[in-house]
Amino acid sequence: MASMPGDYVHFKACVPLRRVSVGSKQWRYYDYGPKQVAPLICLSGVIGTADVFYKQIMFLSMKQGYRVIAADAPPVSSHQEWLYSFEKFLDSIDIHHVHLYGTELGGFLAQLFAQYRPRRVKSLVLSNTFLDTSYFAEKTRWSSLINWTPSFMLKRHILTGIPNEPQDPFISDAVDFVVNQLDTLEREDLASRLILKTRSTSVGRLLLPDSTITIMDTNDYCTVPRQLKNQLTERYPGAREAFLKTGGDFPFLSRPDEVNLYLQLHLRRVGVEGQLDLAKDPSQRDSAGNPTEKNDPSEDAGDSSENHGSTFNQLEDGSLPSRSVGSSDDPDEHFVNKEVKFLDSETLKITAGLPNIFSMHLSQQYWMILYLWANILDCLVIVGRYGMIASVLMKVLADGFVSATCCSSLCGELYDSKVLEPRVLSSL
Repeated sequence: MASMPGDYVHFKACVPLRRVSVGSKQWRYYDYGPKQVAPLICLSGVIGTADVFYKQIMFLSMKQGYRVIAADAPPVSSHQEWLYSFEKFLDSIDIHHVHLYGTELGGFLAQLFAQYRPRRVKSLVLSNTFLDTSYFAEKTRWSSLINWTPSFMLKRHILTGIPNEPQDPFISDAVDFVVNQLDTLEREDLASRLILKTRSTSVGRLLLPDSTITIMDTNDYCTVPRQLKNQLTERYPGAREAFLKTGGDFPFLSRPDEVNLYLQLHLRRVGVEGQLDLAKDPSQRDSAGNPTEKNDPSEDAGDSSENHGSTFNQLEDGSLPSRSVGSSDDPDEHFVNKEVKFLDSETLKITAGLPNIFSMHLSQQYWMILYLWANILDCLVIVGRYGMIASVLMKVLADGFVSATCCSSLCGELYDSKVLEPRVLSSL
């Protein structure tokens, strides 16, 4: 299998593939974007999976704040079964009103669903699609044998018509990507898609106004004949038309900028606006595409002021207490603060060299030792007995902070040597 594009690898790292059961079968889908926005559901053709719409998710969802869902249906044996399964899929993910974007077979099924459930479909974007499957039924005389046809023969038939000659590099890359996705499908999936495309059915009259329909076609070579595309424009004379000069069968991959622009214009025209304030970086969002909540810095500051002077509260979260440089006019305190920062850096280096299980399970008592260490260094500046204490501290480090008794033995040695006089720990 050819290497995947870098932006697709990034997409897979940010957006999880989800599954939902409808009866005994599963729908596969990607769902990304704010839940407050009416979703655009993308339906692919015979060739392709939900992954082929990753460029639309990356732009419309991640950068414009729209909610985009790309879905793959489980194997079905009829158009009626697909319509019923799709409706149950929408119910399972708690979506009632939808905007559908379908390409090739996906566009045909989107029209059937708009006819079947007119109140649920608010708008349509149809790309390189058709109204009637009779043309493909005549081309596939052996359609009654599809369920018994081997997988390699189904793939060969599906790829019939895809040009092999050199062409636009972006179109070639799009074809390669879609063919790779086709290789991931099981024989049952391939057979189901061919059945849906070759079983004679036609789209009836829709209750959807033409003004809510956008027809997006490419003017270069496409496996869907021009006469079938013309039937679409004749059926919906009031629909908006968006023509791409080139793009082939998969303009959503080969011409993503143009397709994304037309999709955004369509959504705005039907009253759907992206939530730009929620369109944050994927690292700041959960797996569903919703922004993760962060504490208000002012709240953190308030908590800090309330816990000031309480050593237990300051160490509760396992963080290393430290004083900000410049908090006092005493030059000795500035020196001690620098030492604390230095020790913090060295401690991280030492901890990084320890076994993972040890560095992952540092408990509160170890941070207490470091806290005492900082206060001891405060005394070092005043007393000047650095050498003796440093040797004791290195002994503690060498023992690996085995137990909290290290802390008590350390303090005992210091008191016996009269280096450290009893004093109240300063609040950091």
